Amino acid sequence: MHVDLITLYLLAIGTLLASSGLTLWERRIHLKRSRELTILAAGYATLAIGCAAALFRHAPPGVTGSALSNLLILAGYLLILRGAGSLSGRRYSAVSIATLAGTALVWALGGVRWQEVVWSYVSAFPIAIACGLTARELLRSDGMTGLQSQRIAALVSGVHAVFYAARACILPWMVTLYGRDVLVAVGKITLYEGVLYSVVLPMTLLRLVREEAHRELLLESQTDYLTGLGNRRWFFEQGARVLREAGATRPVSLLAFDLDHFKTVNDRYGHETGDAVLKSFGEIARDVIGPAALLARIGGEEFVALLPGDDSMRATEVGEAVVRRFAETTTYSADGVRIQATVSIGLAQFGRDASTLADLLAAADHALYSAKALGGNRLELA
Repeated sequence: MHVDLITLYLLAIGTLLASSGLTLWERRIHLKRSRELTILAAGYATLAIGCAAALFRHAPPGVTGSALSNLLILAGYLLILRGAGSLSGRRYSAVSIATLAGTALVWALGGVRWQEVVWSYVSAFPIAIACGLTARELLRSDGMTGLQSQRIAALVSGVHAVFYAARACILPWMVTLYGRDVLVAVGKITLYEGVLYSVVLPMTLLRLVREEAHRELLLESQTDYLTGLGNRRWFFEQGARVLREAGATRPVSLLAFDLDHFKTVNDRYGHETGDAVLKSFGEIARDVIGPAALLARIGGEEFVALLPGDDSMRATEVGEAVVRRFAETTTYSADGVRIQATVSIGLAQFGRDASTLADLLAAADHALYSAKALGGNRLELA
């Protein structure tokens, strides 16, 4: 089926405008990314306007039409770059202004004399640079690492950059060898590729924002709102995985924590002070135990830590360090009263004391009750 250039231009304009509208609609759902989605939607709309202007670039006298349509198209790509950068808090304002100013200067100095050369070859350089920077920005986008759409969006933008770089560097040589028919053919290929770009990139970026929102919701469902530690559900899901991976060859220890006399603190000083004590313990435990352990709040004043790779001797050292650090910590009430809380800990060893996570926690709880019966502020082994 034969498709002429005007049809391809109209198709590209339509898909870009549709992508802009869908992106603006998505802002209502993802308020956190409202600004970034607005910039991306503006980029697609500007690209569409630039493509529409390119249809009539020969209507104005001289080089005006070609220069204006090229600058509009470039501005659209630079807005997409800024939108991708905004996902990680980077703006690219200086790069965008310099690129637009440099391209305008090229048109002013060389466009009058070599209008078709600038349009067909030179104007592809800044587009290739903008798309290449967009691909790099998407790959290093903070907080989105590991999302499938991140790699797809970077690939689409990267391929677009390579295509325009080839148009700028290789096409002049091909036209010299094979004549201007190559230029017409490449023009059609450019529009075909542009239509694909105008569909795939916006849809992929929307999916990227959705995946980010889904991951954040999943994280919130697995996180204790007060301390920022994992919650009970997260602990049992991840703990079962750790025990499966450890098998019978790798030691795993479990520490069960319970803050001593916490109800008294709440009743005497209020829940706000009690929350401050819980936060303080969470910070101390996280600092002492380290990132390799699974640390979670599984009840009111109950915490638990699973230590893969630590035998009972090493786990005892870690637990006693938590006991010391927390006993030395002072929390202030709303009235400025100094409060020094303590913690009791029970320790159980996987394989020796229990063979499942539930039994391991039960064994550690029995040791914890012993610690409390002995006065608290101590660690006891199962």
